[in-house]
Amino acid sequence: MSAITAEQCPFCAIVAGREPARVVWRNPSLIAFLPDHPATEGHTLLAPLAHVEAIYDLTDDLASTLAVGAAHVARALREVFAPEGLNLIQSNGIAATQTVPHLHVHVLPRWHSDRMEEFWPSDVNWSPSKLDAIASRIASALGERE
Repeated sequence: MSAITAEQCPFCAIVAGREPARVVWRNPSLIAFLPDHPATEGHTLLAPLAHVEAIYDLTDDLASTLAVGAAHVARALREVFAPEGLNLIQSNGIAATQTVPHLHVHVLPRWHSDRMEEFWPSDVNWSPSKLDAIASRIASALGERE
């Protein structure tokens, strides 16, 4: 996904009030609003007010604020809609289906009868040795970032 400026970003236009949105909550760091085409009743987007393209660009403080904000929105959705479940979906890059290059979390109430499809493949079979090698590489990368 190519980087865009805040002036070109549709979510930054919502933050600035240049584009309309069904804003349900705002604090000094975050904004929550309904998407134009929600997947389920109550589907809410939560985004930083600052233009941040992907999770890799978040500061630790903003990442913490985003997590607390997602829990706040989730509790409100549980109160209003009493869903049977809830997904938090945060995608980065085109391969992960990110369509707006401004970091956002989908707070998605779920019901057994909703039209959302499963998104984990059921036919994956990784060997234990492959999983061990993957775990070792990730642990090494995480150790380098302490």
